[in-house]
Amino acid sequence: MANTIHVDVVSAEELIFAGEAEFVALPGEAGELGIYPKHTPLITRIRPGAVRIKLAGQADDEFIFVAGGILEVQPNGVTVLADTAIRGHDLDEAKATAAKKAAEELLTNRESSIDYAHAQAELAEAMAQLAAIAKLRQKR
Repeated sequence: MANTIHVDVVSAEELIFAGEAEFVALPGEAGELGIYPKHTPLITRIRPGAVRIKLAGQADDEFIFVAGGILEVQPNGVTVLADTAIRGHDLDEAKATAAKKAAEELLTNRESSIDYAHAQAELAEAMAQLAAIAKLRQKR
């Protein structure tokens, strides 16, 4: 296939996606990144959010939620090494809402001895997951 790039999305547990794509968009540390075939080599951290993969020759995009990680771009390949990765259709809105609520309660409860940085990271991840679910719904 001409004008495609190979994409791998890997979590700590498994290979989530491997295939050819026309375009990849994901949340980079400094903002949203768009990767096309023959992109300049790049290594950067990624924030929690949705990875959108425009599949070669298909109308529908593949959505994958990542909870942060590392992106490596080479001219003919993109590798996303994610802390946690969940396929878009496997995202659970109720679970993400409950996680958001639990993190918010931890942050407002000043009497407990909690790790605020950890609670803030959990809150950011839950909010990013809910945003990814909303983005996925818009595309349907």
